[in-house]
Amino acid sequence: MTASYPALRLRRTRSAPWSRRLHAETILTPADLIWPLFIADGEGVEEPIASLPGVSRWSVDGIVARAKDARDAGIACVALFPNTPRALRTEDGREALNPDNLMCRAIGAIKDAVPDIGVLTDVALDPYTAHGHDGLVDMQGYVLNDDTAEVLVAQALNQAAAGADIIAPSDMMDGRIGLIRDALEEEGHVNVQIMSYAAKYASAFYGPFRDAVGSRGLLKGDKKTYQMDPANAEEALREVALDLQEGADSVMVKPGLPYLDIIVRVKNAFEVPVFAYQVSGEYAMIEAAVAAGSAERDPMVLETLMAFKRAGCSGVLTYHALHAARLMGG
Repeated sequence: MTASYPALRLRRTRSAPWSRRLHAETILTPADLIWPLFIADGEGVEEPIASLPGVSRWSVDGIVARAKDARDAGIACVALFPNTPRALRTEDGREALNPDNLMCRAIGAIKDAVPDIGVLTDVALDPYTAHGHDGLVDMQGYVLNDDTAEVLVAQALNQAAAGADIIAPSDMMDGRIGLIRDALEEEGHVNVQIMSYAAKYASAFYGPFRDAVGSRGLLKGDKKTYQMDPANAEEALREVALDLQEGADSVMVKPGLPYLDIIVRVKNAFEVPVFAYQVSGEYAMIEAAVAAGSAERDPMVLETLMAFKRAGCSGVLTYHALHAARLMGG
């Protein structure tokens, strides 16, 4: 063995914590996180969600408190999802257009109390429909694209008027991004962003979310006629291309970890801000592993979030956002 063996030791830069920090190729900060929050009716309400241990629904006053927690931890943005009371769910989802609905009240309360945090709002009808679908359905249960898109435009304008910073259509209807962008411009909401759920897959990982918004058990059939087939990757690029052409400011891939390959391909193809949603099933699996003694929460949470950043994400929607931000010193 000669003195020059080996000429380059890759372990050399890993030998001390300061050196590992210095040579890190990917940086994760609290500002990379978006925290999804679930809104409940009432006042002073906290409703733990059994299938999402550690996650609760909060009444509007509690949502404001969580937004303050997020701001104090350095989180950039919160994402809101309402659990609409069953009595207000209808076939046409008309409660989505009510300027005093749970979503709009929460938006206004956050912007009044915590104006320096971003508010992202979900645009889709599944939290408001009696049948659990993201849009209007015909007699055969097929979701009607163009009729639904008209309602989504009105829903987006309702949320923008309440103070939403980012409109995030999660419905997967064709053409809705262009219609929403045009409507926002016409109504003077020129700085309201659109983050399109551009590549949203018909995934088995959404179950706990449906518990959280109260739609599990309501859904008739499945969502495979409008959400993407998990077998397809090229189709995701087509979806992203269309949404960008129609005026999306950023795009989302959902779910997250099972679709890291899609994130990489989207980022490389378009070089635009790409976000991932680490969905409820992903969160629940981590918590189940921790509960079983099979994993440690803190390093697992940070490692999975780092994977999204390494794949090219500008940010991540995650239910672990507050915990992760505090681990990072936020």
